[in-house]
Amino acid sequence: MLDNDLKEQLRAYLERVTHPIELVASVDESAASQELLGLLRDIESLSPKVSLRTNGHDARKPSFAITRSGTDVSVRFAGIPLGHEFTSLVLALLQVGGHPPKAEPELIEQVRNLEGEYVFETFMSLSCHSCPDTVQALNLMSVLNPNIKHVTIDGSLFQDEVNERQVMAVPTVFLNGQPFDQGRMSIEQIVSRLDSGAAQRDAEKLNAKAPFEVLVVGGGPAGAASAIYSARKGIRTGVAAERFGGQVLDTMAIENFISVSYTEGPKLAASLEQHVHEYDVDVMNLQRAEQLIPAQEEGGLIEVRLAGGASLKAKTVILSTGARWRNMNVPGEQEYRNKGVTYCPHCDGPLFKGKRVAVVGGGNSGVEAAIDLAGIVDHVTLFEFDSKLRADEVLQRKLRSLPNVKVIVSAQTTEVLGDGNKVTGLAYTDRTNSQSQHVALEGVFVQIGLLPNTEWLKGTVKLSPRGEIEVDAHGKTSVPGVFAAGDVTTTPYKQIVIAMGDGAKAALSAFDYLIRLPVEVTEEEEMAA
Repeated sequence: MLDNDLKEQLRAYLERVTHPIELVASVDESAASQELLGLLRDIESLSPKVSLRTNGHDARKPSFAITRSGTDVSVRFAGIPLGHEFTSLVLALLQVGGHPPKAEPELIEQVRNLEGEYVFETFMSLSCHSCPDTVQALNLMSVLNPNIKHVTIDGSLFQDEVNERQVMAVPTVFLNGQPFDQGRMSIEQIVSRLDSGAAQRDAEKLNAKAPFEVLVVGGGPAGAASAIYSARKGIRTGVAAERFGGQVLDTMAIENFISVSYTEGPKLAASLEQHVHEYDVDVMNLQRAEQLIPAQEEGGLIEVRLAGGASLKAKTVILSTGARWRNMNVPGEQEYRNKGVTYCPHCDGPLFKGKRVAVVGGGNSGVEAAIDLAGIVDHVTLFEFDSKLRADEVLQRKLRSLPNVKVIVSAQTTEVLGDGNKVTGLAYTDRTNSQSQHVALEGVFVQIGLLPNTEWLKGTVKLSPRGEIEVDAHGKTSVPGVFAAGDVTTTPYKQIVIAMGDGAKAALSAFDYLIRLPVEVTEEEEMAA
């Protein structure tokens, strides 16, 4: 089942197991069950501390539990956790086997102190690069606290359950049988939902922080570069980020990052965070900025108010809040969001296996989405507003070679149609003759570009008509002491490598601003003079 290289890597990891663990499989005669047994037998063969039995009674087949022998510590998978979830499998084996988790002691204690009974179910797909964070967070919580149970379910193997529970996006999490949340979640986010006093305690800690010399708002490539370049100057640096990694976390293949021929978004985001933590940077995650208050005088403190009620102050601020997927803004889009309307073909594509879907957008991202989906779904219709596709020619040639893809250009999407529970079609206007048309389908993948995250800055810094922060060649904004970098600015070409350069430039500009501020002279220094 596993190739020799993976076996040797896994064997090395399993040497860290300190408690015997048992793999308990629930299987039948299906091919998927036999594939799972092959995987579990491979794992058993790699360590004397791992044993396997096949008399599990889980109704979902194939599935298995990883149990710490003689205890109720357990993690469950319904499916075969390979692909992006192979790392989740390895971590579960280690954590159930007693290897200490990489988490802050305070957070571990917070999880252990959660009261009540929590039964989590996470629906994922093996091609989803957002799912492992959620899966791994809930797995760890179930290891730390016996009152928390978690099962990870591969939606492509349990299609009937996916349809019955109307799961149309991954990851989708249920708690005690009821919908809990959708999308990538960290352990901090989940715990804050369960621990009612967490937000207030967090706000108190943030309010008590001394002013920063540089405060970076946003944790994507631009924010990470800003933080590193600031910290290297030896000045007090903080990062307030809603989620460290930003939009890179939602990016699959990255093939144009100079000197790295191929990587994936989550891997790059993890490297960015690790690099930032190598410096003396105060990283404050899960913090969404809501208001920027400029300094009252030159060299005064700038204030950033956060959604949780806390406030941070700094001599300079670098805005790097990035951008998000643009909405179509048509009737039905929000009503059927995650009920057939989705923005991530890699994550949610497997849920639409054998169905008819649409992709809206004819740029590189839209055409790439259509190509990927064509290998999963029954049929793809690609809609483009312009009279021709805007994607690179190499992608267009690949698209035209696929028999189950139809391209409709000069199409203005006007409405997402549904039956109240899920998407049933898409309405559009043919811009060549103004006639209204509609196509019956079950999924709509929106890929029409980006929208800068600047709503909270309106009336404070100067914005372009597109809502981007206007910056000069040094990354300066219209507000003294406030700089900006990356996709949130008017800098052309929204690329990772450009955002990183922007971040470095903004940090150097902020440092230059700081060293040119008037030096404050104390009363003692005046007397000595």
